[in-house]
Amino acid sequence: MSEKTILYHQEDGVATVTFNRPDKLNALNGQMKEELREIINKVAAAPDIRVLIFTGKGRAFMAGADVSMFLDLDPLSGKHLAQRAQELLARLESLEIPVIAAVNGLALGGGLELAMACDLIYASGEAKFGQPEINLGLLPFVGGTQRLTRLVGKVVAKELCFTGRMMDAQEAKTLGLVARVIPGDSLMAEVNKIAHILAQKPRVALRAIKQVIDRGFDLDLRNACALETDAVALCLSSPDAREGVSAFLEKRPPRFSRTFSAK
Repeated sequence: MSEKTILYHQEDGVATVTFNRPDKLNALNGQMKEELREIINKVAAAPDIRVLIFTGKGRAFMAGADVSMFLDLDPLSGKHLAQRAQELLARLESLEIPVIAAVNGLALGGGLELAMACDLIYASGEAKFGQPEINLGLLPFVGGTQRLTRLVGKVVAKELCFTGRMMDAQEAKTLGLVARVIPGDSLMAEVNKIAHILAQKPRVALRAIKQVIDRGFDLDLRNACALETDAVALCLSSPDAREGVSAFLEKRPPRFSRTFSAK
């Protein structure tokens, strides 16, 4: 039986996924893709998982796809591959919990595309980001041209995709792609600390924030703010809102249920 290409660990409401092909810079192959699909479905169905973390083993987060597969593709099979990969990242992006990419090294091609489908990217000082598909005669095809444009703007996205150059963690932070740059030896400890803080937050409000920001991004301001009013009405119906306000008035820490229950 082949070794798992993904390692999975769950503790105190936080699930951690570690890409485990360090000798291949965690390049995404067919086996890894299927294991990733299974894990995303597992997390989506698990009410006890409140935060999901992705990281990589070795010196890469994920250095794109295993490019050898491209030699056997014709236009129809290539389109099917791209559609399936886009569906997988759309499934990841639609998870109702916070998803964090802890980028420990190279995040190139599909690796950057996966990171951009997460809610937050934290990077080590050694991290490198890029969409180098142009050097293969291709373009980013797992949402890279679209998510990158939305995150850093059209001109910068074109420059990165046209040239295929890599940028370091500090440039990625300056562009708004990365939330924070953390020393490499502290990356996972700090990300785990953040994840456990988020795991203690009220789940209904976390879900509402994620959905309103994501869905409102492409709307005009009036309709986006209407989403916000619907979301706050939903939050007010949750016991966590009553608990949060009561705890504030009573000057004590809140005891959130961290469920989606309205009872």
